[in-house]
Amino acid sequence: MTPALTANAPAKRSFQIDSKYVAPILISCILLVGHFTTGMLADWQKTAVCIIVSILTEAIFGFITNKKMPHLASAYVSGISCGILVRSAEWWPFIVAPALSVISKYVIRVDGRHLWNPSNLAIVLLLLLAPQSMYTLSFQFGNHVWAGIVVWILGSVIIYRLKRFHICATYILCFFGFALIRALLNHDMSLVNAFKFEIAPITGPMYQLFIFFMITDPKTTVHSKKGQMLVAFLVAAMEFVLRQWGKNWNVHIASHAPYFALTLMGPTANLIEIYKARQAKKSAH
Repeated sequence: MTPALTANAPAKRSFQIDSKYVAPILISCILLVGHFTTGMLADWQKTAVCIIVSILTEAIFGFITNKKMPHLASAYVSGISCGILVRSAEWWPFIVAPALSVISKYVIRVDGRHLWNPSNLAIVLLLLLAPQSMYTLSFQFGNHVWAGIVVWILGSVIIYRLKRFHICATYILCFFGFALIRALLNHDMSLVNAFKFEIAPITGPMYQLFIFFMITDPKTTVHSKKGQMLVAFLVAAMEFVLRQWGKNWNVHIASHAPYFALTLMGPTANLIEIYKARQAKKSAH
């Protein structure tokens, strides 16, 4: 006779999603919501190419490097990110961007750690090297308020699971603070209208991806919570500087200030942390 289950016996879950698939599933939802409500994707075929190139590049380099097939979830996210953010009349940026994104993870490492967010680095390199051939997604959700709300909810679920809300919150609060400073410095209109103008970019899909997937990337952020919050502040501060004065150096730096700010501050923070870890290891010996 089979013994009956006791009241304290744990119930078996009939269905459970691997945590590695949560981000890909939710970012796919963000893509679909954004596209069908605002036409976020200029060409879904180019986005599909980004995803395919990213996955193939990850599979090849991962197998060559580690002699086994890597998990492809992160490659899928990188492909979608490039497919959403890259804009071009030509096809080649949709091949080069995801390829650069994935390759950078294997080529640019210090003590086994990534320095740059892969998608962010790829976009910045293309903006610097081929500004005449590509630009990035920058329009807002317009009057589609519910689309923005859905994206924020889905992004928040991902960040909650990663326990990185403090990074997003720090960056958003700092963005609003620096937006107020820009409103005071740059506009003759009323402060309220100037402030609304300056905070408008954060309502757009470019910033949604930046806030939820780039500055919070577990592989390319420092380890301590206080350090992560400090870096989020420094990224927002650098973005303010680049947005305010970057146009004197390069118009693309000013208009794509978040990407360039993260490209400068993220690796710097990682290198400082790596250096401190090395010194601590030397002291221990």
